[in-house]
Amino acid sequence: MNDTAIAPDRTRPDRTDTAWFRPLRAELRKLTSTKMPWVFFAVLVVIAAINAIAVVFGTDIDGSRAFVSTADDQQSLMAFAANSLMGATLFGAMAVAREYGYGTVVPTFLANRPRRHRAALAQFSAIAVVGSILGCIGGALTMIAVALALPTTDYGFLVPADVVGRLLLSSLYCGATGAVLGAGIGSIVRNTGGAVAGAVLVLIVAPPLVVQLASGTGPWMPSTLANVLSGVMSDVSTPAAVGGLAVWAIVPAAIGLLAVQRLDVV
Repeated sequence: MNDTAIAPDRTRPDRTDTAWFRPLRAELRKLTSTKMPWVFFAVLVVIAAINAIAVVFGTDIDGSRAFVSTADDQQSLMAFAANSLMGATLFGAMAVAREYGYGTVVPTFLANRPRRHRAALAQFSAIAVVGSILGCIGGALTMIAVALALPTTDYGFLVPADVVGRLLLSSLYCGATGAVLGAGIGSIVRNTGGAVAGAVLVLIVAPPLVVQLASGTGPWMPSTLANVLSGVMSDVSTPAAVGGLAVWAIVPAAIGLLAVQRLDVV
């Protein structure tokens, strides 16, 4: 009797890797191989520079620098979650819509037929990862810019470490949810211009109109929820803000997943 153990076949691809991680890696490579993340990074640098300039040259009506005189004032100035949400939504909408515009989504769907939702989930996940990273970087750059500019005033950096962590985490989370929200819009509209317009409609145009029609919905608008996560507003609890933003992202993403099941991909 031969007691020699049979070595496992290492040549066969792992099914879990094939079904999920390989498409996810492919989508991440696809995103990072384009110039779009670098364009958004450049925008983040510009926003951080604007905040630094505001600290250096900005004054109140009476000519003082009271707008950075307290920890709460500095926290409000450095809160980046709402900007992260908006930027990541535009990023996600453009990333998905551009694939339909250039037709690069076709081989992706053909390689994953008949389970197109698997390819879409990998795409949404990759966009969420990149969006969260961009959001966190934007929050960090803003805080660094403000911290470097504060010595030009009579005040030092007053924000405690736990609040700094909250600002970073809120920017990261809003970046992820915003990217998924935008990806859902892009997969529904499938046109870059239309997807960008849809993102602006959802985040900027529609909320004030909805609040006018139903005043009780104000605390549940995306920008308000983002500011709650940053700690600069308290309209709802933090867990409620986390859940509310998740719903804003999941609903269009779910509609987008249903949309990609159609046989047409253009």
